[in-house]
Amino acid sequence: MAAKDRLTTQQIRQVLENAIVDGRFGPDQRLDPESLATEFSCSRTPIREALQALEASGLVRVEPKRGTFVTELGIVDLTERFEVMAELEAMCARLAAARADTDDLDRIRAAQALCEQAAGTGDSDAYYHRNTAFHHAVYAASGNRFLEAEAQRLQTILQPYRRRQLHLRGRMMRSLDEHRRIMARIEAGDAEGACAEMNAHVIIQGDRFHELIASLRVAEKN
Repeated sequence: MAAKDRLTTQQIRQVLENAIVDGRFGPDQRLDPESLATEFSCSRTPIREALQALEASGLVRVEPKRGTFVTELGIVDLTERFEVMAELEAMCARLAAARADTDDLDRIRAAQALCEQAAGTGDSDAYYHRNTAFHHAVYAASGNRFLEAEAQRLQTILQPYRRRQLHLRGRMMRSLDEHRRIMARIEAGDAEGACAEMNAHVIIQGDRFHELIASLRVAEKN
């Protein structure tokens, strides 16, 4: 692989995230940095950095003197984390509706415009990155740095699963429409409306939860 074609740490992380969620690397499987460096035609430095990021997200665990192993979020683990994520993001949206200034609103609108563009291409991964920027803009508009940091931390943990949702048929366009409603509530200063819209956007329950679990099980079999 030519130097210009080598993947960045972020790209390596994303490939590994997908491989874990898709079942290529199973629970408790050891990830060998040397083998991964060979696979990605790179030094061990970006591999080590990618694994550190995956450890922070909870997808892998590091055991002293043993190595790095894949962890697994079970159905109960996923449910609990999405419940907390929905409440944190709903709080961000509520505070954003009450506190956002002109610059905050401009950042949210700009992030949403990029989501609209990405959705137009049909590329769910491109949309996911724009979607993340939209959510981060809402976190920042809350005016609470501690809440913003906590929301970003949990968002990172759930990142591969939230991206997986966007592969489900029709989910990307529904997500985009939900963004529009969230943004409208924030722009209107409707704190409780923004809170409710964001909670509904993030929470995984009912048909959406079953769809996500089904997609993960299909990936494990392939």
